[in-house]
Amino acid sequence: MSSPEVGFWKIATTRPDWIAVIEPDGTEISAGALLAGANQLVHGLRALGLGPGACVATVLDNSAAMIEVFLAAHQAGWYVTPVNWHLTAAEIAYILSDSEAAAVVSTPRVGDAASRACAEIDFPAAARFATGGALPGFRSIDELKAGQPSAAPDPRSAGASMTYTSGTTGKPKGVKRPLAPAPPEVVATQQALFLSLFGVTPGSPGVHFVGAPLYHTAVLNFATNHLHLGHTLVLVDKWDPEGMLQLIEKHKVTSSHMVPTQFNRLLKLPDEVRAKYDLSSLSHIIHSAAPCPVDTKQKMLAWWGPCIYEYYAASEGGGTACTPSEWLAKPGTVGKPWPISEIRVLDDERKPVAAGTPGTVWIRMGNHKFEYHRDQKKTGDAWHEGFFTVGDAGYLDEDGFLFLCDRKADMIISGGVNIYPAEIEAVLLAHPAVADAAVFGIPDEDWGEQVRAVIQPAAAANAGPDLSAALLAYASERLARYKLPRAIDFVAEMPRDPNGKLYKRKLRDPYWAGRERAI
Repeated sequence: MSSPEVGFWKIATTRPDWIAVIEPDGTEISAGALLAGANQLVHGLRALGLGPGACVATVLDNSAAMIEVFLAAHQAGWYVTPVNWHLTAAEIAYILSDSEAAAVVSTPRVGDAASRACAEIDFPAAARFATGGALPGFRSIDELKAGQPSAAPDPRSAGASMTYTSGTTGKPKGVKRPLAPAPPEVVATQQALFLSLFGVTPGSPGVHFVGAPLYHTAVLNFATNHLHLGHTLVLVDKWDPEGMLQLIEKHKVTSSHMVPTQFNRLLKLPDEVRAKYDLSSLSHIIHSAAPCPVDTKQKMLAWWGPCIYEYYAASEGGGTACTPSEWLAKPGTVGKPWPISEIRVLDDERKPVAAGTPGTVWIRMGNHKFEYHRDQKKTGDAWHEGFFTVGDAGYLDEDGFLFLCDRKADMIISGGVNIYPAEIEAVLLAHPAVADAAVFGIPDEDWGEQVRAVIQPAAAANAGPDLSAALLAYASERLARYKLPRAIDFVAEMPRDPNGKLYKRKLRDPYWAGRERAI
C-alpha cells in the first residue's frame, strides 16, 4: 500500500475537488481553485521582479486569500510576513519597512490602517494588492493574476514565514530562519509531521477549526499543517463560544488550536447550551500561548474527554508536548521535550540547576537556527551553546516534565496574546504630562490579565480623570486597541533604586494579593 500523500500542492493536484477551505460566510473553496490562485500569484509577483528570498506582507482577515498567499510564498522561495490588522498605521508601517517587504496584500474589510501605512512610507503603488474589493492606493489582486497561468511555477523552492514578535525594547522583531534548499513538498512534509506529536498522522481524515486570527504564528502554522495533511479548514471572523459548538457539530470538526481564555468562555455557557451540541467528532484540541489554570483544564477534560493536548513553544521554536494522560498524571505541566528538542534550565550564570529548581528555560531543536531580523544583539543574547531562550522561567521535575513559572516576567498575556509593557511605556513617556510610567498585567477573570498603567505626572500636571482620559486618547492614536491600558493609576514617585531600576513588583504585587500570578 502506498504512503498517504502529504503537502497541499501534491494533494490538490490529485484531489482538486477536495474542499480545502470553508470561509466565514460559508463559501467553500476547492483545493484546485486554491492551488490555481496560488500559482497565478507566484507568476504575477515574479513578473514584477520578486526573486528568491523576497518578502510578501499580508494585512488580511481570516480568508482563503491569506492561505493562498502563504501557499504561494512557500513554493516560490519567499518569506511571508502576516501583519496583525489591529495595529495602527504607524505600527504596520514599521513592520513593512523593517521586513523589507517587496509586496503587500490587504483587503478593504481590515485594510484601512494598511492603506495609510503604505502612504506614510511611500510603499510602491505597483506592489500593493487588494483582495475582496477596492482599497485606496491598492491594485486589485485579480489584475495581478489576470492572464497568468494556473500551472505550477518553475522553478519551485521552499519558502518560510517571518513573523514578528515584540521584545523588551518595545519594537517588534522578525523571527527569520534560513530558507531550506529543498522542494516545498519536502519542507511541508516535515512541518505537517509535527502534528504526529499529538497523534495526528498522514492519512487520517480531519476538519480543522480556525478560531483565532491567522496572523498569529501558531494559528497559521497549525492551519497550514492540517492543510498539508489534506484536512479541511473551517474559518471564522470572530470566535464565539456557542458558535464554535455549532460549527463543530455542523462540519464534524476533529481539531482546533485554542487558548485558555476560550476554554474559560466555553465553560461559562449554560449547562443546557453545552449539552445541546454533538461534539463526538473532536479528537485533537491543542492549546498553548498562555498558562492554563489547572481547574479550567480539568473541567474541559471532563466535558470534552481526553482530546485536549498541550505544548510549549514560541515564534522562535520549541518545545514540549503533553498528552491528556500525561497532564492528568502531572497537573500543570506543559510536557516533555519533542523528539527533536532538548530542554535545559539554567541559572543566571547559565549553569544547570537541580530538578525542581526554577531557572531560565533554554531550548534546542536539532540544527534549527533563527535570527531576529536586523538585530544582531538580540539574536546573540538569545543563543548559548546551541540553545536559545525567550526568557521564560520554569523547572524540570525529576521525570523531565517542564513546568513554567514565568512568561517573560514582565510580559502580559491577555486572552493568549503577548503584550509587551515596554512598548506601551515608551508611548506614555513621550507625553509631556508624564514624568515616569510603568505598565504591567493585573488579574482579569475572563482574559487572564488586563493592562494597567501607573503614571508619575510631570510637575505641572494634575493627576485625575482628565489626565487619565487625555493619556488614553493619546495612546489610542499610537497603539493597537488591545495594548491600551484599561485604567491608569497615579503615584507621586516611582519606586526606583539609585541606579534608576524600577521595582515594578512593588507596583504590581498589591493587585495580585492573595492570588497566584500565572506568569
